[in-house]
Amino acid sequence: LNCLSFKQAVCTMLKVNAGETIEGELTSFISYAFTFPKSFLVLVDSYDVFNSGVPNFLIVTLALHKLNFKAVGVRIDSGDLAYQSIEIRKTFKLAGEHFGVDYLANLSIVGSNDICEETIASLNQQGHCLNAFGVGTHLVTCKSQPALGCVYKLVKVNGLNRIKLSEDPIKTTMPGKKVVYRLYGKEGHPLADVIQEDGEPAPEGRVLCRHPNLELKRVYINPTSFKCLQKTWVKNGKILEPLPTIHDIKKLCEDEIKIMRRDHVRLLNPTPYKVSVSEAMYQMMHKMILEHTPIREME
Repeated sequence: LNCLSFKQAVCTMLKVNAGETIEGELTSFISYAFTFPKSFLVLVDSYDVFNSGVPNFLIVTLALHKLNFKAVGVRIDSGDLAYQSIEIRKTFKLAGEHFGVDYLANLSIVGSNDICEETIASLNQQGHCLNAFGVGTHLVTCKSQPALGCVYKLVKVNGLNRIKLSEDPIKTTMPGKKVVYRLYGKEGHPLADVIQEDGEPAPEGRVLCRHPNLELKRVYINPTSFKCLQKTWVKNGKILEPLPTIHDIKKLCEDEIKIMRRDHVRLLNPTPYKVSVSEAMYQMMHKMILEHTPIREME
């Protein structure tokens, strides 16, 4: 690759001293491009983004272009990602115009460096020119929810409801087979989910929704519509209908999030979404709690 023929032209265009660019970095870029000419995407912040990384990237990119290959882009992994991405995009546009290579303006800029959802939200708020985020650590372990705790509890045996009691009310199970409905308000947002006993009629008109454990926490909801959240896919070991693809599941999740009130899904101090029980469910549950909780004696 005859990269050195482009070095002075690139440095002059960017008003960078050619002697300040790191030769070792340029050598590594050339070696990488020689091995992967169709997927040339390199880290440009190993030394200095604007005085070495980006100039060296453009030098090799122009050499690849001369050989009929297109570079993919750059990655930045430190510093102010928003500012750097904006300035790099300006540089790419300038280089595209200067050298008459239009696609340079649209090269990819990838941001990494401990990216998490809070970082992405902040970058979107600031404004940036990143095309992609490199999420590593937080893709495997979510900081706000590092583990998903799931426990199976027995709730019905031979047609009889069963309950597990605990001194901690949150660990007391809800007995019986259940159906969950989502109630929607006049603006189309979900207002609350209500858990009912299987066999109860679907919500209609004014619906009393109760907190499962706190007697005084209750509310009447007048929904404009509702839907059952449960669907049977497998019964007695048999699949009842074709299962949705991973793309279908993703779209369903995204569509459901879109119609939630913004205060429920904001990252900072979100409003808790209400999940309640019906009056019949509440009465059945607390009747069983009273029946199965022994009364202590004192002397």
